[in-house]
Amino acid sequence: MPASAIRQVVYAGSGEWDRPFWSPAAKVAHTLGVEGAHCFEVTNFCNAGMTAIRLLSEAGALAEGEYALVLVGDRLSRMVDYGDPDSKALFNFGDAAAAVLLEGGAGRFSVLHSAMRTDGSWADYYAGELTGDRVVLRRGGHRKGLGEAYVRQFTSLVDETLAALRLRQTDIAHFLINHGDREMHERLLDTLGIPVERSVFNYHRLAHMGGTDTLIALGDLERAGRLRPGDLIMLATSAMGFSWGITTLEYQG
Repeated sequence: MPASAIRQVVYAGSGEWDRPFWSPAAKVAHTLGVEGAHCFEVTNFCNAGMTAIRLLSEAGALAEGEYALVLVGDRLSRMVDYGDPDSKALFNFGDAAAAVLLEGGAGRFSVLHSAMRTDGSWADYYAGELTGDRVVLRRGGHRKGLGEAYVRQFTSLVDETLAALRLRQTDIAHFLINHGDREMHERLLDTLGIPVERSVFNYHRLAHMGGTDTLIALGDLERAGRLRPGDLIMLATSAMGFSWGITTLEYQG
């Protein structure tokens, strides 16, 4: 496809780019020879990639035959203070990048539905702090209840999605979750009644790769030949703030 067909270039992440007041989306577009596109950033932490896809999947965002390039990535490992005991829950943060090409009216995957919400009562649980020449994450005073909030919010969003699409839980072929905590991963699957075989576990080889976790898992499924046309795939993403999202795709093959 010609670069001229790309009408939007979006960089999605946590907002801590390599330098402030600068557009990485515009830089990437120029480097690729994409001219005349609208370039911008979306900040929603590890939910940013799916937020960008949601925005670009709205009616009128892309005309048939037009493309949008969504770039997802954060250098999460550099935001962790490994000398801070209160940051030990973040020690599994790793670095990864992903690129998703959206095509108006076509594609190997169709976006069927997106449901997202934020609980602002957790907004200050983690925050960035300038330390020398970098931003590090600091946790505020410890609070109980975040694990329960994860299960409650994801369960509610799955129920909302199934109702909107008039589907049942058994119609979900694959359920992919942000790669933050294996215990939470298994707890959510158990609560939803989804067999572990319908998910992807990469904890033996990967840390939490931010907003790319579910995209890495999706790529793993396709490369392994585990996807069939018509398969419904739910991507469960979460982010500091705290936000949760369920993005439902259908594999076209």
